[in-house]
Amino acid sequence: MSKFLFLAAGNGFLAVALGAFGAHGLRARLTADLMETFQTAVQYHFYHSLALLGVALLTLHFPAAALPRASGYLFLAGIVLFSGSLYLLALTGVRWLGAITPLGGLGFLAGWLCLCVFALSR
Repeated sequence: MSKFLFLAAGNGFLAVALGAFGAHGLRARLTADLMETFQTAVQYHFYHSLALLGVALLTLHFPAAALPRASGYLFLAGIVLFSGSLYLLALTGVRWLGAITPLGGLGFLAGWLCLCVFALSR
């Protein structure tokens, strides 16, 4: 089993499900700014689910390469910290959760940087 293919598929499923939940179940319950926060979480969640799909393909073609695997774990951490904190902020209104979001952003950036370094090494 490809671990990253499983993570990509699972996170893609969750991103679509949470997006639908937000559009249909939360629109009348959240303020406009919290709805925008929730949608930002969904967007980055989905973008990085697709990034995990790319990582899955790279790890199949280059099984010994460490950088694609590192990028996959960083993307996963970014999804949890960035999107997860924004989902919670939108649903609870607890603003201090926004302080966690940049850590997820750093995970995304580090994941993309790992892929850049990997590409340059080929």
